[in-house]
Amino acid sequence: MLSAHGIACVRGERRLFADLDLEICPGEWVHVRGENGTGKTSLLRILVGLSQPAAGEVRWQGEAIQDCRDSFHGDTLFLGHHGAVKEELTALENLQFDAALDGGRLDERACLAVLHQFGLLGRESFPVRYLSAGQKRRVLLSRLLTRRAKLWVLDEPFTALDTRAVAALTKLIADHTAAGGMAVLTSHQDIPLDGGRTITL
Repeated sequence: MLSAHGIACVRGERRLFADLDLEICPGEWVHVRGENGTGKTSLLRILVGLSQPAAGEVRWQGEAIQDCRDSFHGDTLFLGHHGAVKEELTALENLQFDAALDGGRLDERACLAVLHQFGLLGRESFPVRYLSAGQKRRVLLSRLLTRRAKLWVLDEPFTALDTRAVAALTKLIADHTAAGGMAVLTSHQDIPLDGGRTITL
């Protein structure tokens, strides 16, 4: 379970939000909404420990995330809105590189299967710099299937995706939560997925 207690966020002299409480259990997902500049990305970064809140605490399985850093990071996958893919590497090499950073190894067959599932058949050996914005986004989202994390934290995951890719990602989130996973995501659009809760900043 991920929980946040009395979270506040300040940028410069501006308070973006305060006294925010959140709890997400296995099988649940949360949609964070709000206008630009309200702190959606800041909240996600606080939830995964990349930024410190001005007040409050984030807990994983009841323990402060700074006290269980290794296990929390092992259970969490954060994909930012401007998620990094290495432009000089191919889509295949990006997945293998990410796996190596996580201390694992993915064989080529497993990587190809995931990339094909994300509609990148025939593009897996192209340097990422030659791919469209939507294809680059799909390379990044492929990590959802190559790294088995319990908690997905996704910042604007539907950006630059076509209708078919949006439907595929929605199903992926549904399958993840149906299997007991958790997801927190931001999106400017409605998400056609049952069982979620919405937080508006």
